[in-house]
Amino acid sequence: MTVDMISSRAKIGRNVTLGAHVRIYDNVEIGDDSTIEDFCVIGHPAGGEYKGKTLKIGARSVIRSHSILYEGSSFGPDLRVGHTSLIREGVQAGVNFQVGSFNDLEGDAIIGDWVRFHSNVHVGRGAVVGDLVWIFPYVVLTNDPIPPSGLKEGVTLGAGSAVCTSAVVLPGTKVGRGAFIAAMTRARGNIPGGALVVGGEGQIVGSIRKLRHKESGKQHPWMTHFADYYPAEAQAAIKELHLAVEADIELLEKEISARKVIS
Repeated sequence: MTVDMISSRAKIGRNVTLGAHVRIYDNVEIGDDSTIEDFCVIGHPAGGEYKGKTLKIGARSVIRSHSILYEGSSFGPDLRVGHTSLIREGVQAGVNFQVGSFNDLEGDAIIGDWVRFHSNVHVGRGAVVGDLVWIFPYVVLTNDPIPPSGLKEGVTLGAGSAVCTSAVVLPGTKVGRGAFIAAMTRARGNIPGGALVVGGEGQIVGSIRKLRHKESGKQHPWMTHFADYYPAEAQAAIKELHLAVEADIELLEKEISARKVIS
């Protein structure tokens, strides 16, 4: 394999595998036992406040071919990046962040532990994504309320929330813990923890307990049936999150019942 344009100033850990035609800039730190596949650009120069700042990639990370990561970001161990994804400057991500192929992360974002992005996800600047969040294909997290204005009102996704295929989360939206944004939904405003949100108007139709698969009996919150898919070190956080989401659901269902009585 041919390895091209690797800066002598970059700090590359032990047992790091580099593919063909990889470019690694000066301000880069790559953890041990990581893999950078063909045609990746690692530490691409950034502007503004992130210019010249270090790109840190944790141990045991895998970055697939043709992906570009800018300087000025930090990723915990076990990062996974799919093919042809772009991650701009100012992203601070925790442990085992998984990014699918053809993602576009515009930077200046905070992302928790064990977060999962599928393919073709767009994340506007200023986003805050909690632990154990799922974002499915073609989701857009926006940030400009009247584009193009230069304003930035980032989206917040609470821990354990799920945003389904082709949903759009509008600027400044705050999604509570464990909430479920259904496919093709336009989410907006302050969404309570444990809420089920559907449709173009982002209507809250109840709690996530309404979500049940008839054949298997699986029901939300997902922590009741999907926890085993996570590593051992995530289990305590999942149990704690499950309890918190259940409490949010109880509160939400009481509020919905009270509104029905009044109406």
